[in-house]
Amino acid sequence: MIKRVVIVVLLGMFLSSCGAKRKAAHSKKPVRKSVVSKVDRAQKVDNKKADDGFYALPEDSGEFVKFSVNSVGEYIETFAEMAKFEMIAYGIPASITLAQGILESGAGKGALSAKTNNHFGIKCHTGWTGDYDHHDDDEKGECFRKYNHPMYSFRDHSIFLTTRARYASLFSLDHDDYKSWAHGLQKAGYATDKRYPEKLISLIERYQLDKYDREVLGKGPLAKREPRTTNHKIHIVEKGDTLYSISKKYFVSIPELMKLNNMKNSNLAIGQKLTVTSELK
Repeated sequence: MIKRVVIVVLLGMFLSSCGAKRKAAHSKKPVRKSVVSKVDRAQKVDNKKADDGFYALPEDSGEFVKFSVNSVGEYIETFAEMAKFEMIAYGIPASITLAQGILESGAGKGALSAKTNNHFGIKCHTGWTGDYDHHDDDEKGECFRKYNHPMYSFRDHSIFLTTRARYASLFSLDHDDYKSWAHGLQKAGYATDKRYPEKLISLIERYQLDKYDREVLGKGPLAKREPRTTNHKIHIVEKGDTLYSISKKYFVSIPELMKLNNMKNSNLAIGQKLTVTSELK
């Protein structure tokens, strides 16, 4: 309950400042249940990417916060305001954000989220300069992003979806159409599990998470997203290259590489051009 109150107070102050056309600023740090250690590598989640800083988060303290949640209900109670805040700033339905967080993090109790505060299973990928840790997933010892507090994971999830071209079609969907968003995420390659949409929809309907979408939409328009151009990073295949070696070089999964390049198999040819990232700028 304390965790939820602190997040609600912080975000309430930010939302008030947004309405007054002022940049959010607050020196109060989030409540720490258990500070484990300081990290040498500065966390570099771009918190001010939305709307010139009107939706900025509190400054990162540089300390890793061990954040425990005991149940799905507590997870929702703790992070619902965060999901609503991100919906206002980035246009991603709060129901989808919460359902993904519950599923990907095991409602905050999974091994990955416990050691990294990574609630959305986002891997390092090319260009990640923040902290990280290794965890077995599709492959052994994959690189996953690490955050000092879960709220930075929620923000990075928003940035991740809004800056990658393959997710662009999601933002033409209605903000209260969580079923289309769930299917769109799987189609765009967020998860390899073919039942991913059904799992998200089941969580949303079981815990009535769509009520948070209605709460946000009932308070006024969301932040406008400006049109962006697509920036492709290309790798030219050299002798000895494999999909595995390329995936490791650019921190991108093999299924994602194949999807980006419409590949039916893993065969490569010297001189072949492969898209390894596709981001919006």
